[in-house]
Amino acid sequence: MINVTVINLKSLTKYLVGLSIIVIGIACTRFFGNKNIKIETDFTNGISKISLTGCLDTTLPDIEGKIDYKKIEQNVTTRGSKLKRFLNVELAMLDKLLIDGEEDEIIEQTPEEKPELANTDVTTKEIQENNITGKFNTEYGTVKVKNETDKEINEQILMPNVSLENNKDIVIFHTHTCESYTQSPKYQYEMTGSYRTTDLNFTVARVGTELENQLKTYGYNVIHDQTYHDYPAYSGSYNRSLTTVENILKNNTNAQMVIDLHRDAVGSNSNYAPSVQIGDEVAAQMMFVIGTDGGGLLHANWQQNLKFAVKVQEKANELYPGLFRPIIIRNSRYNQHLAKAANIIEVGATGNTLDQCLVSMKYLAKVISEVMK
Repeated sequence: MINVTVINLKSLTKYLVGLSIIVIGIACTRFFGNKNIKIETDFTNGISKISLTGCLDTTLPDIEGKIDYKKIEQNVTTRGSKLKRFLNVELAMLDKLLIDGEEDEIIEQTPEEKPELANTDVTTKEIQENNITGKFNTEYGTVKVKNETDKEINEQILMPNVSLENNKDIVIFHTHTCESYTQSPKYQYEMTGSYRTTDLNFTVARVGTELENQLKTYGYNVIHDQTYHDYPAYSGSYNRSLTTVENILKNNTNAQMVIDLHRDAVGSNSNYAPSVQIGDEVAAQMMFVIGTDGGGLLHANWQQNLKFAVKVQEKANELYPGLFRPIIIRNSRYNQHLAKAANIIEVGATGNTLDQCLVSMKYLAKVISEVMK
């Protein structure tokens, strides 16, 4: 472990300037000695509000009676005004320096901050405890599929003969941004709903950040949007996330792989925790949900979306058998008409911990990197 200590001399100098101003102000106020003058200012960025006359009251001896106020009455007002203007100007400059100085700070990444990459030389085993056997009604090679639509899903439709013209850009977002997990010793949080929280450090958005960081180590350009789409209202989440993704694709990238990262919905069994043992780690199992035009909305991309999901899951089954549960095909479109390889990936369920879901992202990123080569 390497610990890096960075001393920002510029910032230190700025704070010393601020301290000097305070000392000068106190000295000048003591010289003026007028209790009726009260000069207050507000230091931001960690320096509390200070009343200079308050400092006199608590830190200096009582000087009442030692100065002939009548002789300096006129000077006090003039000097007090000058002092106040002096402090206001200097403190405004100091405040600007402190703000501008933020960009001058030296940031060094220590080895422990770098994501740990996935190893492929590991054994995997699906964990049965608090798990449910994934149901399916069709297969393509090692990939199992649960078709919940009236559409015929045959081998031709499932064949993963799809490739992306843009295999470097990836978009991650969350229609249900506030979905959270079972708390663990490392990740304790206050729920603001049933397995939900507005603190994105503990939701599926944090899982998305882990996936983003992992993918970047493989050289991908990643846009991770953490906009609340299910708060304050849950209803209409997909309409709001549709607007978000449309804007991203219009203004920022021509990405074809667009991932809507979710957690499996709350069911009757809140301790449901689909998991897989990968080497010495426990990872939450994942599941693709692919939409179609079965609900009546135009969706020309749904077969391409499905083929890409099969392609990813084939590679996952090769590297880490059990990492994915059967693909689910549904009538709803889920905004997947926006891109050639758009999909929903559900990471774990309510019984899983955030720790387990973060582990999953390490292996998902490895799988994607192999597919996108």
